[in-house]
Amino acid sequence: MGRYRDNPQAIRALVRPGSVHRDLYLDPELFELELERLWRNTWVYIGHDSQVPNAGDYYTTQIGREPVIMLRGADGLVRVLPNRCAHKGSKLISSVHGRCAGGALRCPYHGWTYRLDGTLRTVPLKSGYEGTGFETSEASRGLPPLACESYRGFVFARAATEGPGFEEYFGDSLSSIDNMVERSPAGRLEVAGGVLRYLHDCNWKMFVENLNDAMHPMVAHESSAGTAKRLWSQNATSAPPPMVIEQFVPFVNDYDFFEKMGVKVYENGHSYTGVNFSIHSKYSSVGEYERLMTEAYGEEQAQRILGEARHNTVYYPSLTIKGAIQSIRVARPLAVDKTLIESWTFRLVGAPEELLSRTTTYTRLINSPTSVVGHDDLHCYRSIQEGLASASNDWVSLYRNYSPVEEAGVAGTYGATNEVPMRGQYRAWAHYMTLGMGGG
Repeated sequence: MGRYRDNPQAIRALVRPGSVHRDLYLDPELFELELERLWRNTWVYIGHDSQVPNAGDYYTTQIGREPVIMLRGADGLVRVLPNRCAHKGSKLISSVHGRCAGGALRCPYHGWTYRLDGTLRTVPLKSGYEGTGFETSEASRGLPPLACESYRGFVFARAATEGPGFEEYFGDSLSSIDNMVERSPAGRLEVAGGVLRYLHDCNWKMFVENLNDAMHPMVAHESSAGTAKRLWSQNATSAPPPMVIEQFVPFVNDYDFFEKMGVKVYENGHSYTGVNFSIHSKYSSVGEYERLMTEAYGEEQAQRILGEARHNTVYYPSLTIKGAIQSIRVARPLAVDKTLIESWTFRLVGAPEELLSRTTTYTRLINSPTSVVGHDDLHCYRSIQEGLASASNDWVSLYRNYSPVEEAGVAGTYGATNEVPMRGQYRAWAHYMTLGMGGG
């Protein structure tokens, strides 16, 4: 028995008002408990419904370590099912995406088949189960769908049978998804191409908390974006800067820029930077796109939609989106010091291809295995993971701009250099790690 499994007080004691214990990043037992509790009790991003456009189309992934299938049924609904045969537990699907042959899921081990809604369809030699009590067993119920919500195409699931409702969990933070979708003249997004996956040698929480850490860009990214800025300033002409410079340079703005950018914090660990403006605010306009948006929404509404330029929106614990640039990243925890990051790009349906080109350029520069800026962060994550092995101090400081008022709730708008988004994440962490355990 470990120190934390049956000790909710010990888990809660790891999160103080202005600091967290280093065990959150280092302790293998806590990591296993996160997969069992936090990742099961919360709403985790699974995929986008454009990945399964037709009945029988599927996409497979995990919630923590639990394999799941996002599947479009014969009724057109998208469900999330366990990727586990109800008989002996074999994974039903090994490939990442495809279409169910014959409109059914078939186990590759013994041939049990399931309808697209997860109900059991056929069992070989079914007569062998007569009089055994099989009809009241768990296996006879097939594949019980997980709690699932498709919000404007973004599919989330909760593995636990009980827990917060979807709207209760996300609240008004969903407005970032609204803005991302509404940037399409047709009001629809599509996943564009495949996914870029890259390994981070760090605990998953380091990646998630860094997303809205506005104190690091001008320091950590000086070696990459700062170099690009200096080289451009030496060779600049009167011509407009190329797209890569537009995307590079804002990363090394000063503290005042990032402070005034603003951060909006919600309960349950969600937040976004870019309340007032962001690093995406000064991209060159695309006249044809703006005309199409005005035709679709009217001038006032189109200006409102395009005037939003949020940077990172964190949907705790798994998803971050960049609505203004139509890209997302998904955190997949592998071990206490290993995290897989998936980087996806989206097409704005009905928009000029120039918008997709801007997204793919940004992804290559910032959010890919070949990224220039992203490797600054990778170095920092690895350095933190190694540095926390030092027992000189058991606590990680998150005190910047802390106020005791937060104890009543962190929701609100703040200067973006405030560490309140991270404090909010760890409040949520402690809550969902001990949900239903009692102990105060």
